[in-house]
Amino acid sequence: MAEPIRIASDLLSAAIDPMGAELSSLRDVEGRELMTNADPAFWTGRAPLLFPVVGMPYRETIRVDGTEYPMKKHGFARHSRFAVAEVGAEQARLVLTDSDETRAIYPFAFELSVTFRIDGPTLSIEVAVINRGPAEMPASFGFHPAFAWPLPYGQDRGAHHIVFSADEPDALKRIAADGTIAEATRDTPLDGRVLHLSDAVFATDALVWDRVRSDKVIYGATAGPRLEIRFPDTPMLGIWTKPGSAYVCVEPWHGIADPEGYTGEYRDKPGVFVVPVGGEKRIGMSVTLVP
Repeated sequence: MAEPIRIASDLLSAAIDPMGAELSSLRDVEGRELMTNADPAFWTGRAPLLFPVVGMPYRETIRVDGTEYPMKKHGFARHSRFAVAEVGAEQARLVLTDSDETRAIYPFAFELSVTFRIDGPTLSIEVAVINRGPAEMPASFGFHPAFAWPLPYGQDRGAHHIVFSADEPDALKRIAADGTIAEATRDTPLDGRVLHLSDAVFATDALVWDRVRSDKVIYGATAGPRLEIRFPDTPMLGIWTKPGSAYVCVEPWHGIADPEGYTGEYRDKPGVFVVPVGGEKRIGMSVTLVP
């Protein structure tokens, strides 16, 4: 691991790994860690960035203008080293651009720019997906931060919940055995707007909203500080953990795994957006520590 980039305010501090431009630590003013412990018994990820696909492509393949390209789950950005473009006391920007290696599996000229900024109790992350090529560029993008469960404020795991900002009456998608999206759905596990967290909720993998109405959630216990997680630019949401672990992921997505058996064009699959020539798509999220 390269030396992390560190930014801070008087209330929060963050560390960012140039490998994947991954947020690797978020701490309060007392130094208490708000993110996963990355226990290798469960999952070593912390907050990977998902690009140019979110989730599993059917048979790990995408199709662009009739040509098939190999593509792993969640894409390649999380395993790519980003260049450090700017670093200040409270802000850093990292950039990934296309290469011979990326064009062999995703045939587009792109720039993925990620800006991390801390302002008081809030960490914001803004991503710009920029088309540097001569043709329209389809893409997906997702955030995948893993927050400490339990948070470090003296409450046990069973006291934690996630509260949505809007009613979410729709059924959720199911994940098939190969990681794609099954045709069958599952009933919402919400109690009103509240998701009561337990290992049993995740016994059959992630919770997947393919049309989320909320633009924020509040995560925490019945007492103590909580996290307000805003995602105004993403129409989909995943919440996931591995039962028994010390984290829960709140994942705003603009994209989703392939439908089961999907063999159509990449640009036509659910959640894909198209960036015009010379244009960009901006997607942001923020995390605020609420006393």
